[in-house]
Amino acid sequence: MNILILGSGGREHSLAWAIKQNPKCDRLIVAPGNAGIAAIADCAQIDILDGDAVAVFAEENAIDFIIIGPEAPLAVGVADRLRAAGCLVFGPSRAAAQLEASKSFTKTICDAAGAPTAAYAHFTDADSARAYIRDQGAPIVVKADGLAAGKGVIVAMTEDAALQAIDDMFDGSFGDAGAEVVIEEFMEGEEASFFVLCDGKTILPIGTAQDHKRAFDGDKGPNTGGMGAYSPAPVMTDAITKKAISEIIRPTMDEMTRRGTQFQGVLFCGLMIQNGQPRLVEYNVRFGDPECQCLMMRLGGQVLDLMQACAEGRLAETQVNWADDHALTVVMAANGYPGDYEKGSVIAGLDRQPQDSAHMVFHAGTTTKDGQVTATGGRVLNVTARGATLTEAHERAYAMAQGIDWPGGFYRSDIGWRAL
Repeated sequence: MNILILGSGGREHSLAWAIKQNPKCDRLIVAPGNAGIAAIADCAQIDILDGDAVAVFAEENAIDFIIIGPEAPLAVGVADRLRAAGCLVFGPSRAAAQLEASKSFTKTICDAAGAPTAAYAHFTDADSARAYIRDQGAPIVVKADGLAAGKGVIVAMTEDAALQAIDDMFDGSFGDAGAEVVIEEFMEGEEASFFVLCDGKTILPIGTAQDHKRAFDGDKGPNTGGMGAYSPAPVMTDAITKKAISEIIRPTMDEMTRRGTQFQGVLFCGLMIQNGQPRLVEYNVRFGDPECQCLMMRLGGQVLDLMQACAEGRLAETQVNWADDHALTVVMAANGYPGDYEKGSVIAGLDRQPQDSAHMVFHAGTTTKDGQVTATGGRVLNVTARGATLTEAHERAYAMAQGIDWPGGFYRSDIGWRAL
């Protein structure tokens, strides 16, 4: 098969790495890719938000299967345009992608489906939102309604912090994503990420993980897109997994089908678990980043077969073959992230790190300049390791991170602390 992956981050590097292990993969192209991806696949400069351009490229390069990595192309309907051109695509339609692109849409779906989630209110003006916060008090959660690269959620422990979040969102700090807001009750418990494939009929669980959103050790500092993750998530027991499917995911998928917006792709369910009961925090319609890096390390080449079966509506015929192992990824980010950060700093020592089925450095925001790898983004590297135990995976990942020479970056030293 000739396969095209859209995206340029650590998620897409890990997808490419896993797919390359499958003998079905003849040629792999990633658009636009990054310095790490370029070592294992061809990179192409295409505007991945332009469905017409992607369709033309796919035809010219005899592409058999297209995998859409990030949420932005899904939200603007690239999958729809590609399917209209006759392409086999992994990723939901624009209508179905609203499960991530609009928090208020998701809440409406949950209400109709009876899926347990936080109580909420939806606002299109700042004054009403402020009045609601003063009435409800804190702690409380303020969310930009649209896509904000994983940073549009403010867990406000004080009323003043919540009011500041409202000011920031309506003043444009989150762009168009903050033109509307959803304010939710603060849910207590332990948070976990649950990933399933859906082909419109069948739901296939493919893994669990736990992310670390705060920038600094001890879950301190500002929210980020994610500073590390590990898989599996111990809190996701068999009983909780079954409840999440029967009480949250299945009713959601049935309601989407009832509305004529059948879901096909990966559904990333953020769950809050308390006293054995899961409640939905949010849906994402793509693999998590950095959770995907852990999942791909554990799934390997079979992920191509699973995604192809999903795209072709054949999930009922498939099963996931899990090894009894663990994976952990440490995000190395540019100094200053998630605020203003410098680009262009040189990263050394990557060539000294092992690259095998138990050790990988997935690139997220890198390029090659004058033969050197340089940082181009906020989250730059995902140092990922696999082990028989979480402790072993943790030790391997941090040994690699310590061997990378990058004064322009930082990382948390406590990824996996809850489980460890």
